[in-house]
Amino acid sequence: MTVEFTLPASLEAHEPPEARGRSRDGVRLLVSRRATGTVSHHAFGDLPTLLDPGDLLVVNTSATLPAAVRLDRISVHFSTPVPGGDDRLWLVELRRLAGKASRPYRGGSPGEWIPLPGGATLTLVGRRTERLWEARLSTDVIPFLLSHGVPIRYGYVRRDWPAAAYQTAFAYDSSTGSAEMPSAARPFTPGLVTSLVSRGVLIAPITLHTGVASPEAHEPPYAERYRVPPPTAALVEHVRSEGHRVIAVGTTAVRALETAVNASGRVTASSGWTEHIVTPEKGVRAVDGLLTGLHEPKSSHLMMLTAIAGTDLLTATYDAALAERYLWHEFGDLNLIL
Repeated sequence: MTVEFTLPASLEAHEPPEARGRSRDGVRLLVSRRATGTVSHHAFGDLPTLLDPGDLLVVNTSATLPAAVRLDRISVHFSTPVPGGDDRLWLVELRRLAGKASRPYRGGSPGEWIPLPGGATLTLVGRRTERLWEARLSTDVIPFLLSHGVPIRYGYVRRDWPAAAYQTAFAYDSSTGSAEMPSAARPFTPGLVTSLVSRGVLIAPITLHTGVASPEAHEPPYAERYRVPPPTAALVEHVRSEGHRVIAVGTTAVRALETAVNASGRVTASSGWTEHIVTPEKGVRAVDGLLTGLHEPKSSHLMMLTAIAGTDLLTATYDAALAERYLWHEFGDLNLIL
């Protein structure tokens, strides 16, 4: 069973909170508590008071790539390298430009080549899914994107924003990264991180490089690159043994941690490609909570949220978010599920 609702266009965040006269952390925070079945309303800046000393936040350090290359009529969204391929063979999505927005483009054929800026050429190799192609670029992808790409933007965001608007406080390496921002961490500021650490809340990194997640697709995630480093795995186990909570910042952190759980239920150092999908049937074994944005109807992420919150609490959460006019998407408000 999944949560079903209709998202009004008026609740889509059209720009960063800074453009609305607020700070990065000036968004709202909806808190859902499974133990009591209650939902409460807060400012994101209240987060340090909502956590206990000894709790652990696990954050994604992946930087956001300028992964969209716009042409006259279409835009190419570079997603992830093809597992087992070389550095120039990537999964890409073709989108037809329509004014300030774009829609999935169903054209293209194997062997077709697309001229790109800087004299580069993209050759379509074959379809991987209905919307994704395996495609080969004539040059190295990351340097090409850093020179010619812009951040991926969908129609609900009304204008372009600089690349800095799509980086989180935890992003540390722009030489590789995510096609779309790990947006749950966007509201964190240095001041808020200082407040969390001063309260005794721990913070540990994982890395998961996300692919494109077109709002029209609603398909399960596909293979993505991840790494759970040894110190993070050890800290997760220590926090759990002490009876404190492990809270993932974003669905990407959940996916990485749950991938790293071994047969005995312990989180171990791990890296590579993950195709792990969290469902209510499988449940979660590594996390006690999730800080995340508000997700679209029919999004595969709602399965993960249901696994953590349960259907009744998640339904109450989204009913409250709609009633109180919380904002959706990467520049919107946040939900803390405990």
